[in-house]
Amino acid sequence: MTLPRISLVTPVFNSAKYIEQTIQSVLAQNYPNLEYFIIDGGSTDGTLDIIRKYESQISGWLSEPDKGMYDALNKGFARTSGEVMGWISATDQLHTGGLAVVGSVFRDLPEVEWITGRPTLFNEEGMTVEIGNIPRWSRMRVLAGANRYIEQESTFWRRSLWEKAGSRTDSSCRNGADFELWVRFFRHAKLYPVDALIGSFRAHSDSLGLTNMDEVHRTHDAYIQAELDTAPWGKSIRLFRGANRIIQPIPVARWFWNRFVIGGLYHARARDWAPVIKYNRTDGKFSIVAD
Repeated sequence: MTLPRISLVTPVFNSAKYIEQTIQSVLAQNYPNLEYFIIDGGSTDGTLDIIRKYESQISGWLSEPDKGMYDALNKGFARTSGEVMGWISATDQLHTGGLAVVGSVFRDLPEVEWITGRPTLFNEEGMTVEIGNIPRWSRMRVLAGANRYIEQESTFWRRSLWEKAGSRTDSSCRNGADFELWVRFFRHAKLYPVDALIGSFRAHSDSLGLTNMDEVHRTHDAYIQAELDTAPWGKSIRLFRGANRIIQPIPVARWFWNRFVIGGLYHARARDWAPVIKYNRTDGKFSIVAD
C-alpha cells in the first residue's frame, strides 16, 4: 500500500545557524511522497542563501514579513495538500526514518487521526542526548495541567482533523500556540503515542520557548481557561486547579497532593487515554497495543 503524502512546513526567521541542519534532516528522510515548504519571515542573516541552496529539492518557499511563527505556519499549510500534516521548526530536526514511521502508522491504522513519538532532545550541536519514556495522553489530564507538553516536532495529524479543528493555528500569539491547536484537536480525536523516534527539539541558547517559559505558561493557562468554559466537566477541573494553586506553596501538603492526587491523575487510566502504537516485527506493520 502506498505511503500517504506528508505535508511538512518549516517556519523560519534569522536562523542561519541551524536551518541547514533542519533542511538536511528533512531531505535525508528520502520519503517518497513528501511536500515540504519553508516560510521565512524576512530574514537578514544569511538564512535565505541557505534556503536557495536547497530550493530545487523542496516543494517551495516564501520570504516576506509576517506576524510570527504561527502566521508563517498558516501561510505554509495553505499551500499544501497532503493527507498527513506536521511542522518542524528551523532549529529542530527529524530523526533518521522519522517520516517513514509517520507515513507507515497512518497507512497501517486508518482509524488513527493524531500521533506523537517518544520525546527526545538534541543538544546545541545536534546530538541526541535524551530519549524519554512514552507519555500517555488524555484530554482531561492536559486541561487539568497533569501533562501538557506534547513534543511538537514528533507530532503529526491527518488533514481531516486539521479541518475539523478550524484549519489554522493561533497567529495572535508568539509562543505556546501549538498547545492551543492540541486543545482543539483533543475535542475531536485521541492522541496516540508511538513507540518510535520521529523528531526532536533542540535545546539552545536562542530558543524562544526556553527563554520565555513564563510567557508560555501564561499562554497555556489562558487556553485552558477558555476551554474549560465550554467543557462539560469544566467546573470540576477549575476546582482542582484552584486547590492545586493553594496547596503547592505548602511543603507537607504539596508532597501528599503531588504523590497521591496529581500522581493518580497522571497514572490512572481514563476513558480518553489512547493506547500505545508499536511496530510489529512479525508482519512489519504498526499496530495498536491494547492495555
